[in-house]
Amino acid sequence: MTTTKKQFRTIDEYIKTFPNDVQSILEKMRQTIKKAAPEVVEEISYQMPTFKLNGKNLVHFAAYKNHIGFYPTPSGIEAFKKELSPYKGAKGSVQFPIKEPIPYDLMKKIVIFRVKENLEKER
Repeated sequence: MTTTKKQFRTIDEYIKTFPNDVQSILEKMRQTIKKAAPEVVEEISYQMPTFKLNGKNLVHFAAYKNHIGFYPTPSGIEAFKKELSPYKGAKGSVQFPIKEPIPYDLMKKIVIFRVKENLEKER
């Protein structure tokens, strides 16, 4: 038996596949990222919403059954380890439970950190 996984071309396509409550969270995350880094370019990479700056990955996010995964690279996680400690996570990711408030302000700080980091690497 073969299964075909949906191949997304845009973030809008990706977001539309989720229930309304999750769509709202994803759209607010998207807007938070874009406000913190207005020059980002949106695309789909690894079949998840990806935001790039100067051609380099800045952050990704993805929705799952019970959480939203946010992927700001290992340095983004490490720099905010204390603030992210209430959440499950791994080296380069954090899980925000769908049933709990999403920490958009913290997400914004992480994106701003990643922008600075990205620009420093360009120099």
